[in-house]
Amino acid sequence: MEKAGLYIHIPFCERKCHYCDFTSVPGNNDLMDRYVERLIKEISMASDTYEDINIGTIFIGGGTPSILHENKIADIMDAVRRDFSLDTHAEVTIEINPGTLTVDKAISYRASGINRASVGIQSMNNGILKTIGRIHSEEQVLTTVENLRRAGFENINGDIMFGLPHQSIEDFLQTLDKVISLELEHISMYGLILEENTPLYRWYNRGLVCMPDEDEERVMYHTAIDSLEFGGYRQYEISNFAKEGFECRHNLGYWKLRPYIGVGLSSHSSISGRRYWNSSNFSDYFNKLDRGILPIAGDETISRDLMEAEYMILGIRLNEGISIEDYEKRFNTSFMGKYGEVINNHTKSGLIQLDDGTIRLTRKGMDLSNQVEIDFLP
Repeated sequence: MEKAGLYIHIPFCERKCHYCDFTSVPGNNDLMDRYVERLIKEISMASDTYEDINIGTIFIGGGTPSILHENKIADIMDAVRRDFSLDTHAEVTIEINPGTLTVDKAISYRASGINRASVGIQSMNNGILKTIGRIHSEEQVLTTVENLRRAGFENINGDIMFGLPHQSIEDFLQTLDKVISLELEHISMYGLILEENTPLYRWYNRGLVCMPDEDEERVMYHTAIDSLEFGGYRQYEISNFAKEGFECRHNLGYWKLRPYIGVGLSSHSSISGRRYWNSSNFSDYFNKLDRGILPIAGDETISRDLMEAEYMILGIRLNEGISIEDYEKRFNTSFMGKYGEVINNHTKSGLIQLDDGTIRLTRKGMDLSNQVEIDFLP
């Protein structure tokens, strides 16, 4: 039985963050109830399509999944267990925004089989949180982690961001120290990307907010790597750090090109050499499911060249790097015959190192990973 990851999208937020361009909307009870009803129907239909799939990981993302009543999350998990073959030791993650989680919710999550929580901390500076449109405070972060621990969660991730508006190096490092002191099992650390069609993008272009420059961002990133290592976290991907044994198995599935199924508005799936994506508007999503049709908006066949490129682009992000032997077994072709020139060029420029049959990004390469990744495109 083939193993796959399952992504479940919950597209509701109390309020959209000022930097966010994901598919999410403010939720009301009627819309959320209607959505969960259709989502459960899609889970059943998707399971009929992939009867020989065993689900090894689940990620309930958004949006803000924790905005839903805990009974709705339990209903979704019941549907997954009923309709799919779920691995006994499956990793099951739910995204949580501080301020939306009570102890009762956390207890309900554990009872429904969720065993990993990902908390959207972003910053421990209340002023910066307000600027970027987050609805929580530093104090609510502490309460959220406490509630999760009281409910029995032993695998918690904290998301933090650097390069935020008005963020100094000192401020970011204070956030980092506070998050490390929470003794979470996993920390994800992302640099802010200003996306078009977001308030923050418009404010920056109008000169209403100032951003750290590139050199300041690099200092934040590299100092954080050292601090996290000292705090017991091993970097295993450009933006992800874990205590031993707590790497995110679901995300590793993406980076290692393992199959995944997405359900919910605008979700994506990649399985058996085919990639497809769902409708991104509620009307189309609801109408198709009401007619007994999976809400697929488009699809593509993944060509061999594209699959090889994605294997390289995603695999190079991992600290373990890319095994030349694994590549050649997977694609039955010479690694150096295809990528030798690219590898030699980036080795000379100090972005890649090659040793023991494995290629990895150097520390400098992590800063300039986009320059490496683009050269693997077909």
